[in-house]
Amino acid sequence: MNNTSLKRRSFLKTTATAGLASFAVPALASETIGQSSKLAVQGGKPVRTDGFLSWPQIDESYDKVWLDVLHDRGWCRLNGDKVKTFEADYAKLMGVTDCIATNSGTSALFGSLNGLSIGPGDEVLVPPYTFVATVNVVFLQHALPVFVDTDPATFQMDASKIEEKITDKTRAIIPVHLGGNMCDMDKIMSIAKKHNLHVIEDACQAHMGEWQGKKSGSVGDVGCFSFQVTKNLSSGDGGAIISNNTKLMDRIFSFQSNGRERTNTYGFQYANNGANLRMTEFQGVLLLKQLGRLDEFAKTREDNADYLSKQLDEIPGITPAKMYKGCTRNAYHLYMMRYDKDKFGGASRGKVIEAIRAEGIPCASGYTPLNKEPFVEKTLRSEPFAKVYSKEIIDKYLQENQCPANDRLCTEEALWFFQNMMLGTRNDMDQIAEAVRKVHKNVKSLI
Repeated sequence: MNNTSLKRRSFLKTTATAGLASFAVPALASETIGQSSKLAVQGGKPVRTDGFLSWPQIDESYDKVWLDVLHDRGWCRLNGDKVKTFEADYAKLMGVTDCIATNSGTSALFGSLNGLSIGPGDEVLVPPYTFVATVNVVFLQHALPVFVDTDPATFQMDASKIEEKITDKTRAIIPVHLGGNMCDMDKIMSIAKKHNLHVIEDACQAHMGEWQGKKSGSVGDVGCFSFQVTKNLSSGDGGAIISNNTKLMDRIFSFQSNGRERTNTYGFQYANNGANLRMTEFQGVLLLKQLGRLDEFAKTREDNADYLSKQLDEIPGITPAKMYKGCTRNAYHLYMMRYDKDKFGGASRGKVIEAIRAEGIPCASGYTPLNKEPFVEKTLRSEPFAKVYSKEIIDKYLQENQCPANDRLCTEEALWFFQNMMLGTRNDMDQIAEAVRKVHKNVKSLI
């Protein structure tokens, strides 16, 4: 369904009266599957012609809560109670004592680093396979992001390669639960304890993910979430920080509210320097509306992903991302796979993605190697960084900034499906698998 082709009121009415299954029922019935062996990219009939579930999901009840905030005129969190209510409810859901809502996931990470007093001269271990915010926030504190190579089997930071990157300047580790899968938190927490390091969980893509039954973001010192429009819990933009460390959260709260102490949110006395990273009441009320369905949607994604994986495992050259033993729930913001071109007759990943898309199945190649982005060297050689780090330090850093496993994953192997696709029916999963089978069967025509 293409939302842009619908008038707003019509779309709201449709969403309110239809369940998930009715959004996802494909136009093509089972007789179409396998009917034509000719690939759609070459003029054949596609496996699927309908779109997948639109996102974010809303209904007419959202109008009322949004307009209530509008007419109350308490749009800032200082004047209302929606953000505070969300913080309390989200903390309870995550199994922690405290939550601070922010205006983005980037701000959540930024505030956490500041609260931990990480700054110039410090090093922070980060993965190269992540969204740029994970690295940008380290640069914003004038610290050095040190890249730890990726475990291609899981798409997560390779915990077995962390210790070799630790120096006397290392202060923290930021494991990113990429795609809703979980990093090896047992090993990461053990290493952090051994070397007296902070752990900031980047759970921006992992709402309702779990490690050993504990919610993502609740295992380390602090956990950060994003509510950007594509996320499994969305308010357009927005973020949250969770922790059981009251003193740390007091410092973070102060930083994200212009330096005011937590008990003095309205006054003109300031305990610290700070920024304005606060969430608005409009964002807060949108999030509150969605909390009740969050677990249900997470279960649907998990069940559909398990069902899909059983089919894709049977297709040579497609390997769904593995999970570590301690991952008791994958949130599936992304459904990630590795592609082996040798088992697809040598066809390039780009051609295979194009062919899968033509069959009506959205598919992407994922991230590029973040450690090799030009902005990394540009930032490190900028005037502000030259005041902190010598040319010799930066030259050595850039020389050692190598992540070969991640390079291969980014340039040759990674394939992605998206979270809204995992909210459909079993028939949708069958069609996804059928499209990949069809491309594999006819791959010689792409070479």
